[in-house]
Amino acid sequence: MSESIHTLQEFMTHTKGIIYILGIGFLIGFTCFWRFLHRRGDEDEI
Repeated sequence: MSESIHTLQEFMTHTKGIIYILGIGFLIGFTCFWRFLHRRGDEDEI
Protein backbone atom coordinates (compact mmCIF):
# COMPACT_ATOMS: atom_id res chain seq x y z
CA MET A 1 0.00 0.00 0.00
CA SER A 2 2.73 2.43 0.94
CA GLU A 3 5.09 2.64 -2.02
CA SER A 4 8.30 4.52 -1.45
CA ILE A 5 9.84 6.92 -3.92
CA HIS A 6 13.24 5.71 -5.09
CA THR A 7 14.38 8.32 -7.60
CA LEU A 8 14.29 12.06 -8.06
CA GLN A 9 12.24 11.56 -11.24
CA GLU A 10 9.51 9.72 -9.30
CA PHE A 11 9.51 12.42 -6.62
CA MET A 12 9.24 15.24 -9.16
CA THR A 13 6.44 13.52 -11.08
CA HIS A 14 4.50 12.81 -7.88
CA THR A 15 4.93 16.38 -6.62
CA LYS A 16 3.96 17.84 -9.99
CA GLY A 17 0.76 15.79 -10.04
CA ILE A 18 -0.20 16.97 -6.55
CA ILE A 19 0.47 20.60 -7.47
CA TYR A 20 -1.72 20.31 -10.60
CA ILE A 21 -4.58 18.85 -8.53
CA LEU A 22 -4.26 21.62 -5.93
CA GLY A 23 -4.09 24.30 -8.63
CA ILE A 24 -7.20 23.06 -10.42
CA GLY A 25 -9.02 22.80 -7.09
CA PHE A 26 -8.03 26.37 -6.22
CA LEU A 27 -9.23 27.71 -9.58
CA ILE A 28 -12.59 25.94 -9.27
CA GLY A 29 -13.00 27.09 -5.67
CA PHE A 30 -12.03 30.68 -6.47
CA THR A 31 -14.45 30.77 -9.40
CA CYS A 32 -17.32 29.53 -7.22
CA PHE A 33 -16.44 32.03 -4.50
CA TRP A 34 -16.22 34.88 -7.05
CA ARG A 35 -19.66 34.03 -8.46
CA PHE A 36 -21.09 33.78 -4.94
CA LEU A 37 -19.82 37.26 -4.09
CA HIS A 38 -21.14 38.83 -7.29
CA ARG A 39 -24.51 37.11 -7.11
CA ARG A 40 -24.85 38.28 -3.51
CA GLY A 41 -24.06 41.87 -4.51
CA ASP A 42 -26.77 41.89 -7.21
CA GLU A 43 -29.47 40.94 -4.68
CA ASP A 44 -28.56 43.88 -2.43
CA GLU A 45 -29.16 46.42 -5.21
CA ILE A 46 -32.73 45.28 -5.95
